Amino acid sequence: VGEQALLKCSFKSSSPITESLQVDWTYRPLTGGPMETVFHFQSVPHPTTAGRFKDRISWVGNVAKGDASIAIQSPELSDNGTFICSVKNPPDV
Repeated sequence: VGEQALLKCSFKSSSPITESLQVDWTYRPLTGGPMETVFHFQSVPHPTTAGRFKDRISWVGNVAKGDASIAIQSPELSDNGTFICSVKNPPDV
C-alpha cells in the first residue's frame, strides 16, 4: 500500500514485433464480478480513462525486449484481485 506496484509480464513471439502487436491488461476484483480492461497498448500506451485505475497505471514495458509490464501508482488493499496480461502479435497469439 502506498508504494508503486510493478505488474510484470514477459512474452516471446515467433513472429517479428510490429506495430500490430497489442497488449491488454484486465482486472477482476477478489470479490468477483466482470473483468475490466485497465490498460491497452498498440504502438503507444492507452491507459484506462475510467474506473478505479484511472490516472494510476503507467506503461513500463518494452515490447522490443518482450516486456509488457505496467505499474500501478498508490495501490490500495481494495485493488487486490486478478490481473491478466494478454499479448497478441499477429499472426502469433
